[in-house]
Amino acid sequence: MPRIALFAGGDLMEFSRDFDFFVGVDRGSLFLLDQGVCPDLAIGDFDSVSDEELLRIKGKAKEVIQAQPEKDDTDLELAVLACFERYPNAHLTIFGAFGGRLDHALANVFLPSNDKIAPYMEQLILVDSQNCVRYVPSGRHEIKPVEGMDYLAFLPTEDVPLTIEGAKYPLNERNFFFKKVYASNEFIDRPVFLSFDKGYTVIIYSKDRS
Repeated sequence: MPRIALFAGGDLMEFSRDFDFFVGVDRGSLFLLDQGVCPDLAIGDFDSVSDEELLRIKGKAKEVIQAQPEKDDTDLELAVLACFERYPNAHLTIFGAFGGRLDHALANVFLPSNDKIAPYMEQLILVDSQNCVRYVPSGRHEIKPVEGMDYLAFLPTEDVPLTIEGAKYPLNERNFFFKKVYASNEFIDRPVFLSFDKGYTVIIYSKDRS
């Protein structure tokens, strides 16, 4: 299955080149070019780049999709959908989803709320230097650790009971309480399982600043 790296316009970091395809989302295309990588696809309305920068992107990227600024989907949503239209079984790693405008960051966190993206939620991962975000649909799931990340948080998108088994702070019908974000949990050398019966849950792995 193809491994695709997407670069959005937020805070970007050093990255592995161990991917099959590279996608620049709006200004993220310039970041790739500055790293010596020609994007396989550059996509967005490009309202965050100058005319000269856009010409540079168009001259270097293998494919360019320029959207209208007035649209229902964000640039990142358009990029995610374009990737899955081409490669439905791909795994997407998204860099630069955080660190810019808060409304953009929240839209990125809740990408699976887009009905067209929801079927692919388990094929998405959003990363920066301190965080890693994944998604699971309703059901029971084993939550595996991510190397280098110390903390574990759960953000359910529906107000339904969660069951957390095997973590430092378990949650079940005896001690359940409603919160929008169940933060600062931890792995303790055994499997962690998450269960819920409606919507999807955002799983946030994180670590403190070094």
